[in-house]
Amino acid sequence: MRNVFAATPLQLNDHLSNEYGARIYLKREDLSPVRSYKIRGAFNFFRKALAARPSQDRFVCASAGNHAQGFAYVCRHFGKRGVVYMPVTTPQQKIHKTETFGGGFIEVRLVGDIFDECYAAAKTYGEEEGALMVPPFDHEDIIEGQATVGWEIAGQLPPDAIIDRMIIPVGGGGLSAGLAGYFASALDDRAYLFCEPSGAPSLRRSLAAGKRVKLEQVDNFVDGAAVAEIGERNFDALRRFSPDQVLPIEENALCVTMSDLLNIEGMVLEPAGALAIAALDVLDRDSLAGQTVVVIVSGGNFDFERLPDIKERAMRHAGLKKYFILRLAQRPGALRDFLNMLGPDDDIARFEYLKKSARNFGSILIGIETKDPANFVTLMTAFDTAGMRYQDITDNEILANLII
Repeated sequence: MRNVFAATPLQLNDHLSNEYGARIYLKREDLSPVRSYKIRGAFNFFRKALAARPSQDRFVCASAGNHAQGFAYVCRHFGKRGVVYMPVTTPQQKIHKTETFGGGFIEVRLVGDIFDECYAAAKTYGEEEGALMVPPFDHEDIIEGQATVGWEIAGQLPPDAIIDRMIIPVGGGGLSAGLAGYFASALDDRAYLFCEPSGAPSLRRSLAAGKRVKLEQVDNFVDGAAVAEIGERNFDALRRFSPDQVLPIEENALCVTMSDLLNIEGMVLEPAGALAIAALDVLDRDSLAGQTVVVIVSGGNFDFERLPDIKERAMRHAGLKKYFILRLAQRPGALRDFLNMLGPDDDIARFEYLKKSARNFGSILIGIETKDPANFVTLMTAFDTAGMRYQDITDNEILANLII
């Protein structure tokens, strides 16, 4: 593997260490050539496949994310033809990056609106054209390749360091299965903490049920880890753990972590890449004090077109931004009276008049940003004192998706 790329660094992060009173090491998989750990599993799969079948000249995969990019990079390295099936809805930025990594060795085909459709197309292509399917996580060679993250960590830690906790993001389970296998004899099972998006708790649900559970609905915001069903081999490698060792991370809380790391550390992370760092906020700080914690930063393929949404979610989670629907009397000075209720740190970020046919009252959608969540308590007290009718719709998912 060293002929393909150098080891990614294991960095003692001073900011996080000071914040949590622990020694926080970040394993920076976002600094691999394809900005994720996925290149490892793809390389190992190709290496073994070509050793067994040197004449194999065509490969195929289905992915709209990091697996596609790792696959493309390795196709170019081995000089083998590859076809990547992606949903039609895949952003052009991801298509372009995949084509760039693959050079002239890969072809991108856009099929269907969802992953299942392009996976089926990739499988059919493989069967008809003799192309070898490279799975994203559910294969022993993929798991073994991801385990090289652990091999590097073991050699990069200070000689006297003992890992108290290892925090690992989970999607399909390739990385977590690889690390749990590599460190099986070196770490107590209680040292492991896995983290999943709240909107895609496949591992946690499966451990609780004692068998693999396929989620009926998945929130795709954390696109690198939003998997409906953990891999079969991956679950077998992880079934010994307790569901309490899988931490659900709220998507909006994850945005706070991403924003903080960008602003403070200059780290550009994708949502899945920030999962394990966000888990630090879920843990009891007293339990972290003095510990040596290894956090896997799994990827940094972030589309900056998503930045406004990340900022919006982060502010709402931190209590610094709210949306209200107000009913204002249809009289001169009513709007001025409302504006006088705002404090010096309150800023109007959205204003939309929603009046339909009411003659005495009109409705206003208003978004307000502030510097301290306590300012909203003061503001809503002023609303109540003035007898103003209002509704806080910040956390109303249905309304927020429709009109915000």
